[in-house]
Amino acid sequence: MIEETVSTLAIPSQQSRDDVLRMEHSIAAHDAAMAGIEAMNRIEISGAALDGRLAFPFSVAAWNLERCLFPQESAEQLGATGASLVMLSEMDNGMARTGQCHTTAEVAATLGMQYAYGVEFVELDLGADSEREFCQDDFNEKGFHGNALLTSIQLRRPFMIRLWGERLWYMDGGEQPRLGERMAVGAVIETEAGLFVAVSTHLESATTAAYRERQVKDLIDQLDAAFPALPVLIGGDLNTGNHIGGDFEAEGLFAMSAARGFSRHGGPIDQMTTRRSLITRWPKRAMKLDWFLARGLRIGESRIIPSLDASGRPLSDHDLITCVVEGFE
Repeated sequence: MIEETVSTLAIPSQQSRDDVLRMEHSIAAHDAAMAGIEAMNRIEISGAALDGRLAFPFSVAAWNLERCLFPQESAEQLGATGASLVMLSEMDNGMARTGQCHTTAEVAATLGMQYAYGVEFVELDLGADSEREFCQDDFNEKGFHGNALLTSIQLRRPFMIRLWGERLWYMDGGEQPRLGERMAVGAVIETEAGLFVAVSTHLESATTAAYRERQVKDLIDQLDAAFPALPVLIGGDLNTGNHIGGDFEAEGLFAMSAARGFSRHGGPIDQMTTRRSLITRWPKRAMKLDWFLARGLRIGESRIIPSLDASGRPLSDHDLITCVVEGFE
């Protein structure tokens, strides 16, 4: 578990990123390179937030923003939910495809929230062909791509957990070579009735159900070791059904997490959470990938909100999910 924080993540040199592309493709070489990049081992904490505590009930939003091409419009849609706690994944920072913007910082500034941001991957190239169309530059200023947790109050004990994995995107990333591994970023949140742990995560897409189950088990194990007495809310893109025919019920992570005391929430069970977007253009891509897993919290209504702006333009290939936290169990 990584707990060291900075106000701004250090930018790895272009030379160091180029060197990674020429390294041996092994987990040992990968992990040695990752250990040498400071930004992979720190959490960025910034943004404004109020002192205080959340009062039940409050809303939580989770959204895979698919690089976050449109930070302002995405923030406006998040603001319309009234969420006091926001879990984001696939957030670019210093990438050519998103104008070199720090997309999390822009969303947080619009919402008036504090954020914790962690780097999931250092992107070693410009991305897939459909992403390169958005590039005005032929380089990435930082190459950061990660997850974030935003709140309207001060974050306590922020942390980052790198999930178990086999470094798939480094070993064979194809047109998306990457240094890094799937991860979760979280913090302790103070309510008027006590504390709980909020976690924004993103499980592996290009793999099996057993792989994702192991990632969730690893995450729960580390949370239980660090926060043994606190309720937990995990949210994000769990990639359920991906690369296994779309059958989210075939994912063992649900039964495993239920045995550890977690309930699942993701809007109507028959309503999918993906759609065509400006980057993801496949005509038949409807899956239910996005969920909350809660333990020790009483969850009310959960909803799925279309990720379309006022003109009908998709902001992401994932719809936004929300839930109401009514109190502690």
